[in-house]
Amino acid sequence: MGVAGSGKTTVARLFAEKTGAVFYEGDDFHPPGNVAKMRAGIPLADADRAKWLQALRKIIVRALAKNEFSALTCSALKAKYRDQLSEGDPRVKFIHLAGSPDLIEQRMKARSGHFMPTTLLKSQFAILEAPPDALVFDCAQPPKKIVGELIHVLGIVPS
Repeated sequence: MGVAGSGKTTVARLFAEKTGAVFYEGDDFHPPGNVAKMRAGIPLADADRAKWLQALRKIIVRALAKNEFSALTCSALKAKYRDQLSEGDPRVKFIHLAGSPDLIEQRMKARSGHFMPTTLLKSQFAILEAPPDALVFDCAQPPKKIVGELIHVLGIVPS
């Protein structure tokens, strides 16, 4: 979890590669209207996120029911979004990739092909409620280092 440009996809893909987890890209489940709004520089409201969060919760429920080890990317900026995603299940863990607005803006400007404009970064930081119970990593670290530390903290034996 984290704001756009914090490295969620890069870290989650690498984590899945190293651990054998199934990877789910949360952005792939946004309704087209959400993507259009973000492309236009319009921040999403809670109502916009509702169906998206429901879709992600379904993925989590299916994965838990199958005992599937998985990694799902999602901004999960507010506590109520994380509550909806986990529904209090202790098997759902949040990994927060945190970083400075300046660093993340630089990253967003350097990437291509993503629908999220840098103009929305300020609104993301404005609504971010840092989770007190998440594992937090500085997104300025190299992804390999973050994944290595995460694997160690979680006590996972790499594939």
